[in-house]
Amino acid sequence: MKSTVEHVNPTRVKLSVEVPFDELKPHFDKAYGALAGQVRIPGFRPGKVPARILDARLGRGAILSEVVNDAVPVKYGQAVSEAALNVLGQPEIEVTRIDDNDTLAFTAEVDVRPDIQLPDLDDVTVEVDDVEVADADIDEQVEALRDRFATVTTVDRPAAEGDTVTIDLRAETDGEPIPDATADAMTYRVGSDDLVTGLDEAVTGLSAGESTTFATELVASEYAGRSADVTVTVTAVSERVLPEVDDDFAQLASEFDTVEELRQDLAQRIRRVKELQQGSQARDRVLDALLDRTDIPAPEAIVQSEYEARQHDAVHSFDHDEDAFNRYLEGEGQTREEFDAETRTAAEKAVQTQLLLDALADAQGVGVDQEEFTERLIYNAQRFGVSPDEYFQRLQEANQLGAVLADVRRGKALAGAVQRATVTDSSGNPLDVAALFGIEEVTEAEADDVTEADDVTQAVDVVEGDVVEPAADGVVEADAADVTDGEDAPQR
Repeated sequence: MKSTVEHVNPTRVKLSVEVPFDELKPHFDKAYGALAGQVRIPGFRPGKVPARILDARLGRGAILSEVVNDAVPVKYGQAVSEAALNVLGQPEIEVTRIDDNDTLAFTAEVDVRPDIQLPDLDDVTVEVDDVEVADADIDEQVEALRDRFATVTTVDRPAAEGDTVTIDLRAETDGEPIPDATADAMTYRVGSDDLVTGLDEAVTGLSAGESTTFATELVASEYAGRSADVTVTVTAVSERVLPEVDDDFAQLASEFDTVEELRQDLAQRIRRVKELQQGSQARDRVLDALLDRTDIPAPEAIVQSEYEARQHDAVHSFDHDEDAFNRYLEGEGQTREEFDAETRTAAEKAVQTQLLLDALADAQGVGVDQEEFTERLIYNAQRFGVSPDEYFQRLQEANQLGAVLADVRRGKALAGAVQRATVTDSSGNPLDVAALFGIEEVTEAEADDVTEADDVTQAVDVVEGDVVEPAADGVVEADAADVTDGEDAPQR
């Protein structure tokens, strides 16, 4: 077999392959064997029809078609291996010549990982926020604890901010009821502003048994962006009474005997979470610095695939109703053109991020052992609320085990880059990044006590090595050789 490689652009190559017919004998044998078992010719047992008889009965073209369909993918894979290409996605193959008993020729265009010149990691310097725990931070957590241990008592008065009300909701648009906007006996905290725009103003001042109707703009489902009339009926008003902050409260809400001990413990927990956030910030800013310093041509086909995946996810919650989605964007003060442009930019950055981290992993010789791979599977399963066995089964069925392995490898590569970079806080103090990454995960109890749940999750992600803005699953996969414990690793 003879093959040549032509670089169409930095991210795409064209392979030209010529295969002499003597190399195709195994494929001819396979084709004749398959066809012999499918035809019935008098005088011959099934599967024992000679090749010359099959040629005469089926035509040489049918035989060659079977051989080409079987041989081309195999020879393409051999050509890729011989040229040591890191291919991305599926090739576009065209059979250019079939000279019977002489040569099979075809071309294959495919995206490849570009050559990336990495900057010197020791020269990368980033700044992160200082870690400060103010009294206001502690007060906020104390108030959260007070709210958790508040008592609720039904009262006979109009609802006010902070009260809990039981309500019935009915909504209609253009005189037509909206089934999805109907609810009975719903509990709502007045002032939370997390249900329907205008609801807080509507229920404030209403007593049990009273109703009112107000206009609002819907932001979800097929009615997103449309105006609706909502009727709310208050069936009960309850007053929340917060406990006094004293030693009795400290003993009720924690294992401590005094408020001072409780506040000291909260301060330590807050500091720990902020240190984890600081590590996450260091990771993100080192990544951004590397992206800014590195020329990373992104394959257009891969970017387009990522872009389409993000578009699909965005419209999915609107039952793929483009008009409803566009109305929602208008309600958010954004045009569809602006959204599409932002999505395109995000898709390109996601692909560039993966390419950069793959190059970093190659340069650092990063591998993934069985334990690391299994830990990530378990971690992801917990995040999705399924058992590890079920999650593993889903990955196998979707052929995505390689994508998870690649994510772990990229996370390790980025962690290594952050440790080599110079990271200082806003006060100019250098940070021990290794120590930041070595902080243990926040316990469940600590996560409950610190109400900034999103920040806790982000901080845990630092320890786990998640890569920000991942592209669509499977866009860029690590090679099987990257698994250092290949015999034990699950097969892709």
